[in-house]
Amino acid sequence: MHYRIRKIRHDRRMRRLGWLTRFRRNERGVQLAECAIVLPIMLMMFGAVAEFGRYFYEYSTAAKAARLGARFMISRSLDSSNNWPGQAKNLVVYGNTDGSGTPVLPGLSTSNVDIIYSGGSYSGGNGNPAQITVKIVNYKHQPIFDLGKLTKSSFSTAVDVKPSVTMAYLLTAQTN
Repeated sequence: MHYRIRKIRHDRRMRRLGWLTRFRRNERGVQLAECAIVLPIMLMMFGAVAEFGRYFYEYSTAAKAARLGARFMISRSLDSSNNWPGQAKNLVVYGNTDGSGTPVLPGLSTSNVDIIYSGGSYSGGNGNPAQITVKIVNYKHQPIFDLGKLTKSSFSTAVDVKPSVTMAYLLTAQTN
């Protein structure tokens, strides 16, 4: 067979298969399809990072407030005639012993602060404990982007923020 006839037949076969190659070469809209795939994933990652940052801020603020309350309590006489625990709770929540102003975290109240005395000879308001623990209890992180609701799953970023600080009691003798 003559090479020109072979070439013509070859070209005709290639034209019949050519409709497949036009899809291979046409790249219009590829960026839009890639964006549609990647954008939801990127938004979820952004929301997760933002929520983790907010949770870390709330946890560190609550931990610093609990540490301040523990430092206040370890140097106070613990007889039943004073209101040191109440003042310590105000100090943790409001940053002052008066209990005035706005809380250091939204939704935090004095009922979320526990003061626990352990060890030593402390019992019923008399004697001295070995340690004082200040805990933040029943305080939930309020998420802006609740990823559980967005993804319609049981996962939720509304988790407990519960720092705890334990310090040794400094007074060794009961003072009146």
